[in-house]
Amino acid sequence: MGVITTNNHPKALWPGVKAWWGRTYDEHAEEFKDLYDIEGSSRAYEEDVQLTGFGLAPIKSEGGSVSYDDETQGYVTRYTHVAYALGYICTREEQDDGLYEQVSKRRAQSNAFSMRQTKEIVAANAYNRAFNTSYTYGDGKALCVADHPSTAGDWSNVLSTAADLSEASLEDIEIQIMAAVNDKGLKISLMGESLHIHPSEWYNANRILKSTLQNYTANNAVNVLKLVNALPKGIKMNHYFTDIDAWFVRTNAPRGMIMYDRTNDALKQDNDFDTDNAKAKSYMRFSVGNTDPRGLYGSQPA
Repeated sequence: MGVITTNNHPKALWPGVKAWWGRTYDEHAEEFKDLYDIEGSSRAYEEDVQLTGFGLAPIKSEGGSVSYDDETQGYVTRYTHVAYALGYICTREEQDDGLYEQVSKRRAQSNAFSMRQTKEIVAANAYNRAFNTSYTYGDGKALCVADHPSTAGDWSNVLSTAADLSEASLEDIEIQIMAAVNDKGLKISLMGESLHIHPSEWYNANRILKSTLQNYTANNAVNVLKLVNALPKGIKMNHYFTDIDAWFVRTNAPRGMIMYDRTNDALKQDNDFDTDNAKAKSYMRFSVGNTDPRGLYGSQPA
């Protein structure tokens, strides 16, 4: 494609608006929606308080009194909403020269693209930092560690030995999920729902979960992961994950990965009195995090 110049025809390129710098790339679907349960908020922050529930019922002796247990407060997680904003300007001269419609449309598209990318990156950061002990949650631990504290003892939401994504490692983490207990040590019906991967694992993940027979073997055995529909919500690729080997399984834990959408993305426009420039800005406010680490299990191979 030749380079378009405006030396001789300063307005010639605008009516078509199809010069190479006026076109936009296709965007990925909103992938952050796969990472979180999204809720609304009307406050500066939200706090989730975990409750431990009760332990096992003891034997009651004949004529004896009933034993009473206490529902104690667990860990508190605070979601502090953060505001993000970005604007652009169309000058008075651009308006006078009849360029406002084309220029504003292009800049509005770029503005929206930047806002969406910001939301995706912030949302993915909780996963990118899941194994990083510099980023902690209500229990004082990173999101995915082997020693989450509870009244029933420490528990883990990482593979005992970190491993690359494979049929065997995925089965191991599913077994670990199904063996989960609550903070009182009682068994809970925790199940894996979706697999979350970097794009580099897309084809591998599909072979593992969608092959009719057992993957990468000569065995005439069924693919059990597919047969039992082990991950009913399927494979979720995220282009904003930074570790090509790390992978995660979201579960049905009721207060796992949470996004609070405090203020939806909004575009506002106005004119500046002193310059007559047209100004536009986008604004959004949200927070992401985790209340119950049982909502996410993961593996980060070396």
